[in-house]
Amino acid sequence: MPLLDIFSKKKDKKEEKIKIEVDFREKNSLVASYLVKEGFDVEFKQLNVGDYIIKDVAIERKTISDLKSSIVDKRIFRQLIELKQYPKSFLILEGFFQEGKYEGGINENAFRGFLIALSLEWDTKVIFSENEKDSAKYISVLARRKENKEFSLKPSKTFLTKEEQIQYILEGFPNVGPKKAKKLIEKFGSLKSIFNASIEELEEILGKRASDFVEMVEFKA
Repeated sequence: MPLLDIFSKKKDKKEEKIKIEVDFREKNSLVASYLVKEGFDVEFKQLNVGDYIIKDVAIERKTISDLKSSIVDKRIFRQLIELKQYPKSFLILEGFFQEGKYEGGINENAFRGFLIALSLEWDTKVIFSENEKDSAKYISVLARRKENKEFSLKPSKTFLTKEEQIQYILEGFPNVGPKKAKKLIEKFGSLKSIFNASIEELEEILGKRASDFVEMVEFKA
């Protein structure tokens, strides 16, 4: 068979596009535009969690100003809890390398403290990007790694027990680590009982932070 025929057959074989689900609010962003130009199968839809979904990975994208406002109105905490519904999740912080990132919105040390808390208390993976195009490139690389079995990010097939699942959810709340989560489970037995507990009962374990816990439970978007 001629060598030319071999290569022509390879060209005829269509490559399946990598699918990326994108929240419709991102439709006019340069990030979504770049992903479309890169040849991804971009599907715009209303997402309940995150801004971008790649198989079992959820991605929340925020600019510096958006992050600051979401800290002030506490919207970010609900979003971080929701991201835990996916085995893998990332927060893309866009514009971090620009000057003036600490100016306006909130105290600069409070902002630094929140960034530290993302790793220490929320176990959230943060990607720092320069701009929309840089964010799109990170998402592009992640999507291709997910598609490539050699670099698969698929989680292990270890299943959590019901108690471990409850503990995992509780640890998503601010200032609730593994020890406090276990104590809450031991005392109340179920999420329903924990969420319906009085602030006085919660204070026995959470102390002064019990009010923050109750505020998150009662939060309405």
